[in-house]
Amino acid sequence: MGADNLQVRMRRRPVGMVDADDFDLVRAPMPVPGPGQVLVRNTWLSLDPYQRTRMDAERTYVDPMQVGDLMPGGTVGVVVESRADDVPVGATVAGWLGWQAFGVADRAALRVIDPQAAPPSTALGVLGMTGVTAHYGVVEIGRAKAGETVLVTAASGAVGSVAGQVAKILGCRAVGVAGGERKCRYVVEELGFDACVDYKAPGFEAALAAATPGGVDVLFENVGGPVMDAAIGRLNDFARIAFCGNVSQYNETEPYGLRRVRDLLMRRVTLQAFVIADRRDHWPKALAELGAWYRDGRLRGREDAVDGLENAPAGFVRMLTGGNLGKQLVRLH
Repeated sequence: MGADNLQVRMRRRPVGMVDADDFDLVRAPMPVPGPGQVLVRNTWLSLDPYQRTRMDAERTYVDPMQVGDLMPGGTVGVVVESRADDVPVGATVAGWLGWQAFGVADRAALRVIDPQAAPPSTALGVLGMTGVTAHYGVVEIGRAKAGETVLVTAASGAVGSVAGQVAKILGCRAVGVAGGERKCRYVVEELGFDACVDYKAPGFEAALAAATPGGVDVLFENVGGPVMDAAIGRLNDFARIAFCGNVSQYNETEPYGLRRVRDLLMRRVTLQAFVIADRRDHWPKALAELGAWYRDGRLRGREDAVDGLENAPAGFVRMLTGGNLGKQLVRLH
């Protein structure tokens, strides 16, 4: 074990699109675990759109980061020193240790995972926060029922890809929206959606109407902006919107306001924004069902990884500009 700890910290607040110069790669002292804590060598880091919102000065659902702060993020790693009786050295754990090579956490903040049951990296994707987010949005907010049509934006991304698969497992018609022919093929051919519409192609709204001839009962919204407006135009009476993300707007300096608010009223739509961190009570149920579906082959997840902590900023920019396919991760050396 080295004498110091490689970290990525926020160098400055981004203005518009984030870039690699907004981060610093630094070396910090090796953390030391206290009573009831463990020291973890991180092997996987999750890159997620919410991390971009944390970099702005405005408060989101938590206080904003400050310049110089460690970038936040979910991690999977191996325990190298333990002062917690029930977590031995060598155990594989998932937690929130951020963009760094090593981290210390309280036992209560860690989830011990079985690396034989599924690849450890899945604890950050289909069997982790993104999977639980998708499950909650479709099952609890969307209340999706067999025979209904579920529309998922950013369908090739980490959350959207699971949301559509959950809808299919529940007996729904799943329609995705994604950017580009390659992503749409992935959504249909590998994930099993019934259709996918390319929002970058000419005639997007006409294609969306053709893919949802009976309208949309549940909208799982990850994108916001004009794509969300187009989706609202396809909603049926008493439709439900699980408003999970607004990624098209995270790097914009001039926010886009929705233009079809009237349709929400006329169709008596229920819209609920949510953050899965508020619903820790849902995790056990979701992980149990997701795990069973994963083991029997009904749930799939593609991972898109960059190698090395030093490449986390580039991977982050790549994700926010749509360059990834599936769950964006960093594989730590």
